Amino acid sequence: MSAPDLAALTGVRSGKRSYYRAFLRSDERMQQAVRAMDSISRALVRTVEGPRALLEEVARAAAVHLAAEWTILALTDGHLTGARPRFIVVGHDGQVVGDEEELPGVVRRELGAIRAGHATGAPGPARWVRVPMTLESVMIGSLVGLHGLADDPEPGDLSVLRILANEAAVALHTSEQYQAGLAQHRRAQRLYDEVGARERDLEQRTRELRQAEERLLVARQRELVDHERHRIARELHDSVTQFVLSAGMSVEVARGETEELGPAGERIGELLNTAKQLTQDAVEQLRRAIYALHQPHRDTVSSLPELLHEVAEHHRPHLDVSVRVEGEVCPMPAEAKHDIARAVGEALFNVAVHAEASQAVLRLRYRKHELYVGVADDGRGDPSLLARKLRLERGASIDGRHRGLANIETRISELGGTVAFRRSHLGGVRVELRVPLPVVDRGRGTICGLIEDPQ
Repeated sequence: MSAPDLAALTGVRSGKRSYYRAFLRSDERMQQAVRAMDSISRALVRTVEGPRALLEEVARAAAVHLAAEWTILALTDGHLTGARPRFIVVGHDGQVVGDEEELPGVVRRELGAIRAGHATGAPGPARWVRVPMTLESVMIGSLVGLHGLADDPEPGDLSVLRILANEAAVALHTSEQYQAGLAQHRRAQRLYDEVGARERDLEQRTRELRQAEERLLVARQRELVDHERHRIARELHDSVTQFVLSAGMSVEVARGETEELGPAGERIGELLNTAKQLTQDAVEQLRRAIYALHQPHRDTVSSLPELLHEVAEHHRPHLDVSVRVEGEVCPMPAEAKHDIARAVGEALFNVAVHAEASQAVLRLRYRKHELYVGVADDGRGDPSLLARKLRLERGASIDGRHRGLANIETRISELGGTVAFRRSHLGGVRVELRVPLPVVDRGRGTICGLIEDPQ
């Protein structure tokens, strides 16, 4: 193994008589290198300012170490394209020159040579000292200084410059990665926002599609109902009405024959007059029914709130009814909506006929897993009496009495719901109907029942 080279270790290349003077000069250069490293270490922790602060410290440290008139730290075109700044130029006073037009021609030429990726500097003073910036053995730029040292830079000086250049290369590479990360983050955020917007749009379109499907279903049902109504109207006109008219004519003929019986036929004549009047009334009612059956249904689809508004409107001539809807209306089978509307209509009928009420409030509240319908009034009803009456109505009834409460309970229980009676804030009774959501379509087929021909 060869003996260590003292000159290489100390940076002193002198004989005995000048050894101390050279040592002092070497020590001063070492102190400058330490100060340069110290300034760079302070710049390294200033991450919020980006790489510019570190690059400026690197350029200034190189300028001080070389006593340089001009110091250039620049990237070659095509490398680290996202890194900023692309170059830093420091003058002899340590100030950064930001405008390229303010640089002397010799500095601009050297900067152009670095940008072009030339391995050597531009033609000019021989005092230019160039150290390449490398990443993974690839030259990405240079640290160049127009030194003002009394002698040419020593190997130790070049080592310090290479350290500075590598610090700058790492800082610029980190800056590019950081900017790329920011760009990816912004792109990801933009994509996330777009996905959120598309999701909301899809939810809206899904709701619209469900509403359209419900409209199509109801429209089809109404088409079938209208067809059946017209068929029934034709049957009434062509058969039943003709039979009733024939019966009336037969009654009229019989009345004429009773006149020949004299006093004995007077009682029979009175009965025939009554039968004639009844047949005339029956014909009139049939004509009204035929006319009503020929009238088309509305083309609009009735939601549950719309159906309840119709029910309330039907009772308003005799009762002040207000309707309040809370929550987002959710779709449900048409049969379920009509069952609930009929139950509410039955409750309002009881209020109008039996409660001696003047005001009623119909409240429809959509919750996450439950539909609440409340019918409150200011009448004189008693919740406990209504509950007892419901228990009585649940039994078999053959006397034809009204079974309104039992009908309400039957309709709601078929939907999996419950019925309860409470004291209303208005002073009367509040009928509470609770139906679990979503409502399952039971598929009873009332429309099919209407159009099925009897055997």
